[in-house]
Amino acid sequence: MQAKKYAAALLLSLLALAPAAHADAPKIRVELNKLEPREKDCRAYLVIENRTPHVFTSLKFDLVMFGADGVVAKRLAVETAPLPTGKTSLKVFTIVDVKCDSLGRMLLNDVMACGTASGPVEDCQTLVTPSARGNVSFIK
Repeated sequence: MQAKKYAAALLLSLLALAPAAHADAPKIRVELNKLEPREKDCRAYLVIENRTPHVFTSLKFDLVMFGADGVVAKRLAVETAPLPTGKTSLKVFTIVDVKCDSLGRMLLNDVMACGTASGPVEDCQTLVTPSARGNVSFIK
């Protein structure tokens, strides 16, 4: 009986630690920080935080912008490298012919390129965690 209690307590302890271990896993945090109106365009600011051991020489995102009505408004490839390990960087790009106030959300559709000087990094999309400030959500 005592062994069963010990085993149950050990299992519960391991389960409680599992989310914490997962939360501490190396990640690339990408935050849609700001959208800035520019005449007929929209300037987007991405804050990228590299919490992995990799120094990225290429990190290219396939981004899809949706209007407030849910319809695709624009699709862009955005290169965010170089990105050293432990570094936070800012990437600014223009969404041409799209007004900021017409956007409803942004989708990180794919990681098109993900590499270091040693070669490609496998399964890079799982490392990327999008988030957003403001009214436009950023999802994966």
